[in-house]
Amino acid sequence: MVGDAVTNRRLTALAAVVAAGALALAGCGGGGGEKSGGGGSSPGGGGNKPLAGVTLEVAAKWTGTEQENFQKVLNMFQDQTGATVKYVPTGEDTGAFLGPRIAAKTPPDIAILPQPGLVQEYAKQGALKPLSAEVVAEIDKNYSQYWKDLASADGKVYGMMVKAAHKSIVWYLKEAYDNAGVQPPQTFDQLVGETADKLAESGATPFSLCGASGWTLTDLFENVYLSQAGPENYDKLAKHELKWTDATVTKALQTIAKIKPDHVLGGSSGALQTDFPTCVTRVFGEKKAAMVIEADFVAATVSTTKEKVGEGAQFFPFPKAGDTAPVVLGSDIAVAMTEEKGAMELMRFLSSAEAATAWAKLGGYLSANKNVSPDSYPDALTKELGRTIQASADTARYDMSDLAPSAFGATDGKGEWKLLQDLLRNPGDVKGIQSKLESEAAKAFGGS
Repeated sequence: MVGDAVTNRRLTALAAVVAAGALALAGCGGGGGEKSGGGGSSPGGGGNKPLAGVTLEVAAKWTGTEQENFQKVLNMFQDQTGATVKYVPTGEDTGAFLGPRIAAKTPPDIAILPQPGLVQEYAKQGALKPLSAEVVAEIDKNYSQYWKDLASADGKVYGMMVKAAHKSIVWYLKEAYDNAGVQPPQTFDQLVGETADKLAESGATPFSLCGASGWTLTDLFENVYLSQAGPENYDKLAKHELKWTDATVTKALQTIAKIKPDHVLGGSSGALQTDFPTCVTRVFGEKKAAMVIEADFVAATVSTTKEKVGEGAQFFPFPKAGDTAPVVLGSDIAVAMTEEKGAMELMRFLSSAEAATAWAKLGGYLSANKNVSPDSYPDALTKELGRTIQASADTARYDMSDLAPSAFGATDGKGEWKLLQDLLRNPGDVKGIQSKLESEAAKAFGGS
């Protein structure tokens, strides 16, 4: 969608809200000793410490609370194995950090990548190590085939989805819903029809859209498309095995066009001048609209207003536009870049339900691991999101635009971003927009 910087905001913003004052993880503390970016000390040797004396380096972009919580999970591995794990922050641009290290043949043992495309890129360069049979077995036990395939290249598994972001949420101002006498809708037609109509009748503008930030419109499309067309067609469209002129795309775009311009704050023109996170502030800070359609990271902006998540700021799952309850996720991917002793053991640990459950209890974290109980999450927001991930283990999908070449799916003023803005500007031109989407996709994917 928007590259490393915005991907990082999406994957970290929830941590800023629900992870503040994170719970201490019992039995996970490391002592003093040598550190790099927050690393802990290695326990003493012994027969029950098979990796005593081994030092591993893990590189990721996480900072602040996110880094601290990840370190607590790494401390578990240190305590169990005797290894020392040093954390090195990559900064916003993971590729810029890893490139010189790869060229110098001094990569970190484990790297956390922000997008599946980097797995493909680094695998082609020979910079990644295929995961061992033991790690793959752990992944098979805890993740669906879809998530396994996203971290694979040329038939080999190179990574695992270590941390997720949830993008299938509608946020609403409780005060506005109460005044209108409405409840969260079950379908998209109810959302843009009866619910929006009653909100408007009560004097509230139903929607605040973030149209100036094109990636928010791709999120909207992906949720509608996944719900209507289903996971198989979603996968085909993501790979451009299905053309953007297909009837399933027509239906999704026509569904989005059901949002009435006079139900949008500022109309189409106003929405196209409203970026993220201003669209959120319009709802919860200024109370100029009743709803905003965006992901879990909306919570970070809510925290800058007088409203609180779970009280004045409420949320519900993106309502079904078809047969599938949509769950669109983003994720960070752990990969092994060396064959040093302990690297595969750490990858196996990170793939386990044990590690993911411990991380979940700290807050500011979501997992696609199907064996992490929603009850492991410490707050109402992540518990609910955890339940929806569990319920959709085989149908949840990765953010489509983040799977596409950046020229089509992640560039301001081009490709999907621009053309979905054109749909918002002119919802009657569905066929024309489809034709342009297909033309841009064909160029970006190298087809015709």
